[in-house]
Amino acid sequence: MVIVQNYALAVTLCVVTMLCWGSWANTQKLASRSWRFELFYWDYALGVLAASVVYAFTLGSFGGAGRSFVHDLSQASLTALGSIFLGGAVFNAANILLVVGIALAGMAVAFPVGIGLALVLGVLVNYLSQPRGDPLWLLAGVGLVTLAIVLDALAYGRLPERTARNRNAGLAVALLCGVLMGFFYRFVARGMSTNFVQMPAGLVGPYTAMVVFSLGLVVSNVVFNTLLMRFPVAGPPLSIRDYWSGSFRDHGWGLLGGAIWTTGMLMSIVAFGVAGPAISYGLGQGATLVAALWGVFVWKEFAHAPPGTSRLLVAMFTAYLCGLGLIIYAGAQ
Repeated sequence: MVIVQNYALAVTLCVVTMLCWGSWANTQKLASRSWRFELFYWDYALGVLAASVVYAFTLGSFGGAGRSFVHDLSQASLTALGSIFLGGAVFNAANILLVVGIALAGMAVAFPVGIGLALVLGVLVNYLSQPRGDPLWLLAGVGLVTLAIVLDALAYGRLPERTARNRNAGLAVALLCGVLMGFFYRFVARGMSTNFVQMPAGLVGPYTAMVVFSLGLVVSNVVFNTLLMRFPVAGPPLSIRDYWSGSFRDHGWGLLGGAIWTTGMLMSIVAFGVAGPAISYGLGQGATLVAALWGVFVWKEFAHAPPGTSRLLVAMFTAYLCGLGLIIYAGAQ
């Protein structure tokens, strides 16, 4: 399989993760003009699975390092596979809440609050389970990210009520998303080898992990998204007939969004072996910064905010960027 073996390249892949994770939700925004987010999410889940299988039989099956995908999967222990599968289900619950949060509050709020909280929890949880990097610099970086979350919430609170509809619900959903999102990566890391060259028996490499993770996402989606369709947060209930009524374009946005997200996730876990779970997860969650930029400058989600809000947003971006810089620096120590 294709792997990386130096820290600089691993950080580069984490930056790719950040761009992918921060941009996939644009496909939901584009689809939402004619397509409910519950329907979008079925295609998103299928896009994640399809892309992971393609990567497994290409990058995961060629190259001289580690085990090929089929060999890796055949020797994996049920414990490792079960942990990764559970990680996919936990992520899916969190990501559905993120999608709901985007629908209620917009990308510039749902991502900084939900994914920002996930970054704080995820870095701490992953560092405690597998310490790598300077803890003081990591803590400083996490502190700045926490400050960015608070600043973004304050900026959101300044929006006029008619624009910030469902304000309390949107923030609550984003916070719940953050709590769940902060723990999914640990389940994935538990089933993966940290050495992709000399891999111990039972544990798996990144490409196998991605496929099993995707299966956990798709299977759990049958439960989670079906409930969301029957008991929607906004609008009338939906049925599977509504899904089949969508156009090729409607379905295409979801599949594309899933493929973009999968690319980011795969880059993160390929970098995992060199950068460690705390750094690869934490830097990848810089997606918050990317998504907030999309929300503010492309989707104009703060266009009707009162004077002075821009200063809060600038401070939020600055704190988040500095926090990410400290997390990268900590991983190099």
